[in-house]
Amino acid sequence: MGRVEEIWLYPVKSLAGTAVATVEIGPDGLSGDRAWTVVADDRPVRAKDEPVLATLSPAGADAASLSAALGRPVRLQRLPPQPGAAPVHLVSRAAVERAAEGEVPEGCSAEDPRANLVLALDGDERTWVGRDLRIGDAVLRLSRTPKHCLGVYAEVVTPGAVRIEDAVLLV
Repeated sequence: MGRVEEIWLYPVKSLAGTAVATVEIGPDGLSGDRAWTVVADDRPVRAKDEPVLATLSPAGADAASLSAALGRPVRLQRLPPQPGAAPVHLVSRAAVERAAEGEVPEGCSAEDPRANLVLALDGDERTWVGRDLRIGDAVLRLSRTPKHCLGVYAEVVTPGAVRIEDAVLLV
């Protein structure tokens, strides 16, 4: 039915992602994904308010370099797991191509949908909400479509490793 084309981790919310060849998906999502957030005045700082964040690499990101980039003092804060948050974001290459042609939800970036898994698929992933996908060793339940983004969100049914080129199967 399909295969994994890309795997992306976003260790710090709102910062740029890091492409990886393999990842372990646990009950709370991809290991290391969105584990930290940037905070100023005890409130999260988001890329929608500070677009420069999305251009910064998480590699070597620390409070001093982030503060310098934003021109104000900030700190990094560890995020706890968020049960029920549908922690895996999947998007098909076809959805990215449709977005590049103008079919993109309001507020969504066609250039960077910030998905964890980019999949080469037959069909439209949005029609599979409520179904399970086996991807590598993991099973994910497609739970909902994002309001302002491409693809679908998924909950983890069975944790496991996922690699580039792994098969994607409806189960």
